[in-house]
Parts: sequence; C-alpha cells; structure tokens
Amino acid sequence: MAHQGQRPAEGERVELLMQVEGMTCAGCVNAVTRAIQRLDPEAAVSVDLEHGRVAVTTDTQALDVAQALQRAGYGARAMTG
Repeated sequence: MAHQGQRPAEGERVELLMQVEGMTCAGCVNAVTRAIQRLDPEAAVSVDLEHGRVAVTTDTQALDVAQALQRAGYGARAMTG
C-alpha cells in the first residue's frame, strides 16, 4: 500500500486527507470536487467545508491533488498522522 508521499501502484487506490484553505461556500465544494475529478475522474471526494478538509480516494499521489487544488485557487496540503 502506498503512503501519502508515494505514487500508488498501478490500479491501487489510496485515501488522502487534504487541508484546503479558501473554501467558503457550496460553490467552493463543487470547484474542489471538479478539480480533483479532472485529475482522476474515478476519485471519491468528500468535502468537510466547516473544517477545511477534503478526503479523496484516488490512484493519484497527494502532491498532484494539492497542485490541482492550488491551480483551482485554493491553498492545499496533505495532512499526515
């Protein structure tokens, strides 16, 4: 199983927890979800607007997800531990 800093093996899906800054409304939730699903159309995305967290089940590494969110205008980083 891959860890957050490693690329998942081919076809392996991992759960990432991201801290996302700048989400304030339902429109932001939709924008964040779309940004992640453009990167991985099969990603499962769960947004916690109140706490600024996004859980993603994906075959993409955390850095790529964070960069997709940053391109969409949000501060993002993988949470550890």
